[in-house]
Amino acid sequence: MDDQTYDKAYHGWRASLTTLMGDPALLARWQERRFQFAHRVGALLAEAHGGGPAMTGPVLYGVFAAGAGLCYVGQTQEAERRLRDLPVGESHHLANTVPPELWERVIVIRWPLLIPEATADEQLLAERMGRTVCGLALEHALQVATAPPLNSRRRRMSGEWQPRNLARSRSRGAVHAQSVQSLTQLALAAWSVLAEVEMPERSPVVDIGTGRVVFPTALHQ
Repeated sequence: MDDQTYDKAYHGWRASLTTLMGDPALLARWQERRFQFAHRVGALLAEAHGGGPAMTGPVLYGVFAAGAGLCYVGQTQEAERRLRDLPVGESHHLANTVPPELWERVIVIRWPLLIPEATADEQLLAERMGRTVCGLALEHALQVATAPPLNSRRRRMSGEWQPRNLARSRSRGAVHAQSVQSLTQLALAAWSVLAEVEMPERSPVVDIGTGRVVFPTALHQ
């Protein structure tokens, strides 16, 4: 997209928002509609659905946006809280950058369920590491493997963005990522399955036991 086309689209976006929030009543309507949508997405991500249990405890997650593809990979130890807040954006930045109305697919992996399939050594190591460090290690490994753009830059105090070299990170997750390679491969395999699941005709959620994929765009239909 050339600069002129991009600028035209940007000004069109601003004009649309000006119309949607043109007076106090419209502003309230905008607030209600956006929260209703975000709340529905959060419920689909976190609650029991289609025979699958509610999402609780440690998970990995990834958000795909229409056009941009995979844009963010994260992890949490409290899926029941984080997944509900993710589209609302009260304690997470993602929804402020990529509106949930544009989320095409959200993948969630219950990674502790994969531990029994890892090597015996890694099972013991994961237990010693603890769920917090192990979750950070898997998050880092998935970020390196998938290179999501919103994880690949950091904000600077100057207001600009600086590239992040994830492969050279010395974070807790990066330091321990090499220790859980078989578990990482299992997580990547589960990720690939969920990334390729087609959107069902009658449900915006597919739960496969070790993970779940939610299709927020289905709620517009």
